[in-house]
Amino acid sequence: MTVELKHINQELHLVFNGDSDSVNETLPIIEDITEWKHRGGKTISFDLNNINLPYSSPLAAQIFSWAKKVKALGLNFNLSLLPNNLQEMLSLALKVENTPPKEKKNAMPYLERIGAKSFEVFKKVKSACLFIHETNLSLLRFFTGQAIWRKNDFLFIFADCSYKAVGIISLVSFLVGLILAFVGAIQLRTFGAGIYVASMVSIGMTRIMAAIMVGIIMAGRTGSSYAATLGTMQVNEEIDALKTLGVKISDYLITPRLISLVFTIPFLTMLADVLGIFGGAVVGVAFLDISSSSYFDYAVKALTLENILVGLMHSVVYGIIISLCGCYEGLNAGRDADSVGKATTGAVVTALVWMIVATGILTVLLEMAGI
Repeated sequence: MTVELKHINQELHLVFNGDSDSVNETLPIIEDITEWKHRGGKTISFDLNNINLPYSSPLAAQIFSWAKKVKALGLNFNLSLLPNNLQEMLSLALKVENTPPKEKKNAMPYLERIGAKSFEVFKKVKSACLFIHETNLSLLRFFTGQAIWRKNDFLFIFADCSYKAVGIISLVSFLVGLILAFVGAIQLRTFGAGIYVASMVSIGMTRIMAAIMVGIIMAGRTGSSYAATLGTMQVNEEIDALKTLGVKISDYLITPRLISLVFTIPFLTMLADVLGIFGGAVVGVAFLDISSSSYFDYAVKALTLENILVGLMHSVVYGIIISLCGCYEGLNAGRDADSVGKATTGAVVTALVWMIVATGILTVLLEMAGI
C-alpha cells in the first residue's frame, strides 16, 4: 500500500492506494507534512477511495497513529472522506486521552498530614477492636448453641487445619530438630558434652521452637487460606447476601475457623515436638557417635510437663492470632480481584508480626513468674 500527498483546496490530502492489508508503518510522510505545515498548511484529510475493500484493522490503526501525530503537530485533520463507521471509531478514539493521569501531590501541611495518618490508624484500631468484640460474642453464642453455622463447613475447615497439614509440619519439624542439633553440637563437642545435644533439642523444641514453626506454617497455609476465601466471598458479594438474609457473619464464617485452628494446633505442635526430637537423634547417632538408647534416655529426662505446657500455650495463642488476622483481612478486603491478593499477604504478614509480639510478651511474663 502507498500513500500519495495531494494539495486540494488548500488542504493536504493523504490518498491511500493499494491493498488495505499491506500497511507500511515506515512510510516517510510525517516529514512531508511537517514541511507542508511550515509553508502555512493547516488541515490534513484522509482519502481511502482507492483502497481495495474491505478495510483492515491494521489500516485503521495506522490512520489512528497518523492522526495522533498530525494532532501533535498542531494541525487540523478532516475525517469526512472516510467511511461513516471508520469516522465514528476514529473520532471516538481520538477524543480519549490515553496518557495515565498524573498523581496529585499532597499539599497538606505537615501537622495536618500527621493528624490524617493518626486518624486513619485510629479507625483501623477501632475496627479491629470491634471485630474482636463481635468474635467474642459469637464464641459465646457458639458454646451456648445459639450460633448459626453449618456442620459440613465446620468439618471441611477442621480437616484443612488438621490432617491435611501433617505432611508439611512433619517435614519442617524434623529438619528444624536436625538443624538445632547440628548448631548445638558444634559448641557442645568443644567441651566434650555432645551427649547433651539430646537435652538441648528436647527443651528447645517442646518449649518454643515447635510452636513457632507450626505457627509460621499455619500462618502461611491456613491464615492465607482464610483471607483468600473470605476475600473472594467479599468480591463476589456473597457476604452481602448473607447479611441481607440476616445471618451473622461472625457466627457463620469466623467462629468455625477460629475454633478449628485453636483446637488442632496444639496437636500439631505435639507432633512437631516428637519429630523434632527424632531429627536431633539423626545428628546425635550419625555424627556424634551417641547410641540411640543414650540419646533418647537424655531426651526423655530433659522433658518436663512445664516446658510442654509452655509450648502448647504458645501454640494456642498463635492459633488465635492466625485465625483473627486471616478472617479480619478477608472480611475487610476490597471489591476487586487485586484486593484478594493484598488481603492474603496482609493476613500472613500481620499474623507473623503479632506472633513475634506475643512471643516477646509471653517470654517476659513467664520469666517474671519463674516458669
